Amino acid sequence: MSQNKLRLGVDTGGTFTDAVVMDEETGDILIDKVSSTPSDPSISLHQVISQALHTVGTQAEGVTFLAHGTTVATNCIIEGKTVPCGLLTTHGFRDILEIARQIKPEPYNLQFEKPRPLVPRQLCLEATERVDAEGRILVPLDQESVRQAARRFRQEGVEAVAICFLHSYLNPCHEKAAADILKQELPGTFLTMSSEVCPEFREYFRASTTIVNAAIAPIVSNYLERMEGRLKGLSFAGHLCVMQSNGGICTSEVARRKPVHLVESGPAAGVIAAAYIGIVSGSPNVISLDIGGTTAKVGLIQDGTPKISNEFEVGAKATGPTSHAKATGYPIKSSVIDLVEIGAGGGSIGWVDSGGALRVGPHSAGAEPGPACYCRGGVLPTLTDANLVLGRIDPDYFLGGKMKLSTVAALRAIEQKIAEPLNISVTAAALGVVEIANSNMIEALRLISVKRGFDPRDFALVAFGGAGPLHANALAAEFDLPKVIIPLSPGVSSALGLLLADTKHYFSRTYLHRLPEANLEELMDAFAEFESQGRQLLLQEGIPSERQSFQREIDLRYAGQSFELKLAVPSGILTAAIMDSLSEAFHRAHEQAYGHSAPGEPVEIVNLRVTAHGHIPKPRQKRISAKSNGNSALKRCRDVCFRAEEGYIETSIYDRYRLSAEAVLNGPAIVEEFDSTVVIHPGYRATADVFGSLYITKQ
Repeated sequence: MSQNKLRLGVDTGGTFTDAVVMDEETGDILIDKVSSTPSDPSISLHQVISQALHTVGTQAEGVTFLAHGTTVATNCIIEGKTVPCGLLTTHGFRDILEIARQIKPEPYNLQFEKPRPLVPRQLCLEATERVDAEGRILVPLDQESVRQAARRFRQEGVEAVAICFLHSYLNPCHEKAAADILKQELPGTFLTMSSEVCPEFREYFRASTTIVNAAIAPIVSNYLERMEGRLKGLSFAGHLCVMQSNGGICTSEVARRKPVHLVESGPAAGVIAAAYIGIVSGSPNVISLDIGGTTAKVGLIQDGTPKISNEFEVGAKATGPTSHAKATGYPIKSSVIDLVEIGAGGGSIGWVDSGGALRVGPHSAGAEPGPACYCRGGVLPTLTDANLVLGRIDPDYFLGGKMKLSTVAALRAIEQKIAEPLNISVTAAALGVVEIANSNMIEALRLISVKRGFDPRDFALVAFGGAGPLHANALAAEFDLPKVIIPLSPGVSSALGLLLADTKHYFSRTYLHRLPEANLEELMDAFAEFESQGRQLLLQEGIPSERQSFQREIDLRYAGQSFELKLAVPSGILTAAIMDSLSEAFHRAHEQAYGHSAPGEPVEIVNLRVTAHGHIPKPRQKRISAKSNGNSALKRCRDVCFRAEEGYIETSIYDRYRLSAEAVLNGPAIVEEFDSTVVIHPGYRATADVFGSLYITKQ
């Protein structure tokens, strides 16, 4: 690997922190993994960067690009470790967080408790002001009421303040004036205005988004400062870029101001990698399956573009935009890659419930203490322990042999916690853990495809993450997916995705008008304003004009509906013919999403959106040599259990790094590499392509 133009991607997960170093000129990559350090993720980040650069034989000044995916923003919300935060809102609306939404996720559960508001009621204070639904000032801002609130915030030790006034998305003048007063009264306190973070209607969603941004900003800012300090110690002089929830990267300076856009930072990079892998493999329609140590994440990519949602929830019982337990977390109005995320990863714990049923997850052994086979103090059986007992993982080749696993410890944990309570064999217990985890993942696949109106038979499955290739073949067989694609080095695909992502910034504004009555000049002016803001921001981040592009979108709904659909708007001058075509496109989109449409009903505009893209040059992908078989990659054979009725059967074990292009492996087979293990079931075959990806199909 040359040392001239190196790119570095670092992804911090719940169990491992991954690094990918790529040579821009040759496409050579070097990968590394270390155990995550949940108490301070910057420690494991420093460790993995130091190790990777030491292996390459260069210093950090040789790195021209560094991107990072992090779970810091998510974890501090889920773990309840946000900073003391206050809310300043319009007089009469201090109970907006207590009222929240009139939705009961569990209507027959009398003990259900709503999530605790991030701002307690005594810190939800009011300012005297009022703007109407058309942006006209009804009651001027009373500056003294803002100063009184500031004094109360100071007394309570508030470290961040969210400002959310009624209808400020139409007229933000009162929010800006209040922010100026609070800056004078509370120097050093982080301030967030809803008109900047989320200029859209629906007060509770806007308030929740603004509060989340304020509550996590000091924590994310401190983390990024620690990271930059550690990078400076490694002599890194470039810009630190961070993955956003929308699948685009931004500089750490932008991330500090709007950390709410980082809440789904970690999973987003994997979907970007899956989209790229699908395009390179000639399959632009793919479902991404990312199984790490803690969770399984599923996303849908159509025509090479990941699906984007404009709303999601984060919290103890809700993760991602498609959670089927609405109102169990904190809603966020922000562009995010549409994902289904469930608690089913390598570290997910198998347990027997009070009714004697075997369950898997959502609790995870994480990095500390980890699965029982890690021998770090963990005694509870996990999905990794089950795969080890079934012979699917080599205990002496985990992380390429850097980490030894104990089959004895895994057997003991499964026997004591599952097999004995259920009075079954250890093998049956291990198979049960795997099959239940698989059934949970099947439900996630169904949520992201069938329940969205997509036929999964039209999509290939791109599986990655440390545990993704272990389960992909079984999931594809159960869900009738025609092909599985396993990229080279799947365990670090999310880190690789960081090197493939473009810079992205989203702009939005509520614009409630019937579609035929919309003022085309107003629409053009709004889009032009967004594009001007995006152009300026991209230039500040070092993206020249020739590598900038802008995508317009519009949210439409039938009049009276509570939910809307997003459609692309062509660039250039808007005409009546274009608006008519948007109406027709909306009817078709509604038919696909909900199974029906109503062409005779009036359609109205809800929100206007623009995405500013800063295109990052993609690194060259390295090809492997072409030969016709995989015999040279055969390492040995060992007994592996695939199904209970067959028991343990002799299985060929291959070294993935010795596989050549066009090699064909007939199942049953296991393909091992540093960061993951590929399982090929009986009746299936795997074929390698010129980039090292494996395609698993029925024989």
